[in-house]
Amino acid sequence: MATDWRPTASIETLRERARLIAGVRAFFAARDVLEVETPVLGHGGSTDPHLASLSTEATTPAGRERLWLQTSPEFAMKRLLAAGAGPIFQLARCFRDGEVGRRHNLEFTMLEWYRPGMSLDGLIEETAALIHTVLGQSPGPIRRHRYRELFREALAVDPFTVPLAELRRLAEEKGGLAMADAPRDDCLDLLLSLEIEPHLGWEGIDVVVDYPASQAALARRHRDPEDGAWVASRFEVYLQGLELANGYDELTDAAEQAARFAEDNAARREAGLPEVDVDRRLLAALAHGMPEGSGVALGIDRLIQLALGKSSVAAVMAFATPRC
Repeated sequence: MATDWRPTASIETLRERARLIAGVRAFFAARDVLEVETPVLGHGGSTDPHLASLSTEATTPAGRERLWLQTSPEFAMKRLLAAGAGPIFQLARCFRDGEVGRRHNLEFTMLEWYRPGMSLDGLIEETAALIHTVLGQSPGPIRRHRYRELFREALAVDPFTVPLAELRRLAEEKGGLAMADAPRDDCLDLLLSLEIEPHLGWEGIDVVVDYPASQAALARRHRDPEDGAWVASRFEVYLQGLELANGYDELTDAAEQAARFAEDNAARREAGLPEVDVDRRLLAALAHGMPEGSGVALGIDRLIQLALGKSSVAAVMAFATPRC
């Protein structure tokens, strides 16, 4: 008799998961951060060429429409910020096509929160405090690393200035993949995942900052004091070789955001990927005025996996893909 009806996590693990999530809610309640819920479906999806959004057709008052399953609750939460919600958080169901493995699942839970008026440094400290709360012990000191310095130390190249041909050669050598036509950011992502990320977060919380400007997504940009190069005002948090969180000094300029969406879809066309509908309501909210501040998305399944000493995210989910 088939046994694939059984959950991928034990019932005891699911009890522990519930306890940890209750602690997350208590963490934000103590800081007067409002819990919100936003739709899983939206008229716009993520245009990021590195994300594969899922969509469906539905009957709405406008007739048959394509709706997108959200890769994160970011767009709707920013609309709430523009409406005056103040500090908010959400434990949201999110979807990313093709992402199934030890660290990924097609459907997962994202913990996302926004702090109007808070600096990126302040949000890094709060993210570390949240991780401490879930783990039940201090994960160690917070150590900040500049993106380009990590590449210099690990690979002896400056990721901002190394010629593309040399970068492709290095990516092929390290990854064993054909990278002769790969875009610059694809090469950098491959090298980061293979040569740098596995070594991060073993002596505390490692925070990577000052990513290339091309990887700003929905974050502001600022000048690198070293040479004036544009860099992204964002951070990523690593613990035990796992990327746990991605934070932004949030972009509030509607015109700039619209231009980035257009650039993303152009990159998708060039790569032979389907275009994704732009969230026009987000752009309208930004034009209305979203307060300046910072926000972060944290993979709560991964953090619970670490807290409970499990080997995969499936081991802390009731029914991971393909048992869903």
